[in-house]
Amino acid sequence: MTGGPVELRDIGACVFDAYGTLFDIGAAAAKCHDILGDKTDALTDIWRSKQLTYTWLRSLMGDYVGFNQVTADALDFALETLAIDEAGLRDKLLVLYDELDAYPEVPGVLRDLKAAGRYTAILSNGVPGMLQSAVAHAGIGDDLDAVLSVEAVGIYKPHPSVYQLAVEELGVAPERICFLSSNAWDAAGAAHFGFQVVWVNRFGQKPERLPGKPMAEITNLAELLPLLSA
Repeated sequence: MTGGPVELRDIGACVFDAYGTLFDIGAAAAKCHDILGDKTDALTDIWRSKQLTYTWLRSLMGDYVGFNQVTADALDFALETLAIDEAGLRDKLLVLYDELDAYPEVPGVLRDLKAAGRYTAILSNGVPGMLQSAVAHAGIGDDLDAVLSVEAVGIYKPHPSVYQLAVEELGVAPERICFLSSNAWDAAGAAHFGFQVVWVNRFGQKPERLPGKPMAEITNLAELLPLLSA
């Protein structure tokens, strides 16, 4: 863990972002490395960057479409930018995105949280079908109490109405929810809302200059459990 010892108090639920936090967003392109070659990492980076940008811009424009459409639009942008025009590749990548691999520590952490009597949930930009597919592929459905999508409110993170979904679904006050995200902007939004936030800084990023500060920073989810007090 980085940033010194921190203890999260009176946590009733642990709520996780999905993409980049539980599921490896680089896995889809990595499985097509035989086709993408030295463009594999660039495709992942452009695809993800444009995917997030489109969620923020559509939220500001008041023109919501589901994350599956945003993901496809961002992939089209990335493929055109890199001049990749391989027959069938687009469809293959989108199928693989619905079945992203979970990070290795995820199943064990969720099991331990459930064994300790805490609610667990996903709160994600993904549409329900995408999330259900990823959860099933990872085999973690039995250790989740809820899988929540922004589809219910028609706007993307970090709008406060998204974080409110977890409060309403789980019946746990914001200050008793530990929210975990690998996205620094998401961590900031959740902290600004009122959650106790742990930033899962998997990618060695620098802190955002935004309102809302995480209480702790870790490099993977296995470092969460020692932070939780009884």
